[in-house]
Amino acid sequence: MAVLVTGGAGYIGSHTCLELLKSGYTVIVIDNLSNSQKESLERVKELTGKNITFYHAELMDKNVLDKIFTKHSIDSVIHFAGLKAVGESVKKPLMYYQNNLISSLTLFEVMQRHNVKKLVFSSSATVYGVPETIPIQESAPRSTTNPYGTTKLMIEQILEDLVISDPEWDISLLRYFNPVGADGSGRIGEDPNDVPNNLMPYITKVAAGQLEELSIFGKDYDTADGTGIRDYIHVVDLAKGHLKALEYSNSGIEAFNLGTGIGSSVIDLIHTFEAATGIRVKHKFVSRRAGDVAKSYADPTKAKEVLGWKAEKSLYDMCKDAWHWQSQNPNGYMVPEYDYR
Repeated sequence: MAVLVTGGAGYIGSHTCLELLKSGYTVIVIDNLSNSQKESLERVKELTGKNITFYHAELMDKNVLDKIFTKHSIDSVIHFAGLKAVGESVKKPLMYYQNNLISSLTLFEVMQRHNVKKLVFSSSATVYGVPETIPIQESAPRSTTNPYGTTKLMIEQILEDLVISDPEWDISLLRYFNPVGADGSGRIGEDPNDVPNNLMPYITKVAAGQLEELSIFGKDYDTADGTGIRDYIHVVDLAKGHLKALEYSNSGIEAFNLGTGIGSSVIDLIHTFEAATGIRVKHKFVSRRAGDVAKSYADPTKAKEVLGWKAEKSLYDMCKDAWHWQSQNPNGYMVPEYDYR
């Protein structure tokens, strides 16, 4: 089966491509490389000994998409592509709405034209906003606290309307919690282009001496140690969740939480990282970040019962593998002798 992976050179996308190839899928990737490196896919090919067809293009380019769907017998699509930083979305909302919504609408239109109706959408736990109850179930009310989350929620609503208009669509909405870690090989991992927006790569860069210290946003939340609580999930577990969603066949649309069901605070994560690596992480407390919530962790029961998926790796594993990636690749995917952009 041939799968088109949008944003496939990115952090979660590259790990999912690895698992897809391991499972015998044919993989086609489209990525504009705005926050990723093609080197990630070169390493995926190296790890599997299998090829990936890559298109360096904008998802908003309808002509390119039409050519891809015409040339390849695509059976399904995994849609990762999109801007993803909460803080940046608060500062640049128009950029987020334009990029995330228009690219998604273009993709869905071309899929419909080519009669490809199997879709796995990379959604987010941010669609739950400030949760009313913890742990969060898929049936929880949806609202958002930042433009990034709003784009995810709006795309979910677009897809719900699409299914109403045509019940032949088979769509899984995967609501991620907080992906961290890296493939155990240390060959692929999270490689932000600039100062990291996510917590784990910031921790690993402080541990490596590349950044002076970690800023913890808020110490006055209503939690045991005052820092925000999140459901951290190993990126390999997350990638395997996409394969389970591809294997699941059900006309219509279904949402699934992908998380461990365990809430860990920022301090918990730092202490676990220090235990896994033996390296102290220098940190300081600063004011809360706009758009953040105090607690967010999943009830992953539905994914287990319906998809047959559950997270296997521990917080310790996540920290160990993240550090293995960082220590093996201090400059990320930077390969001086090649220009993969």
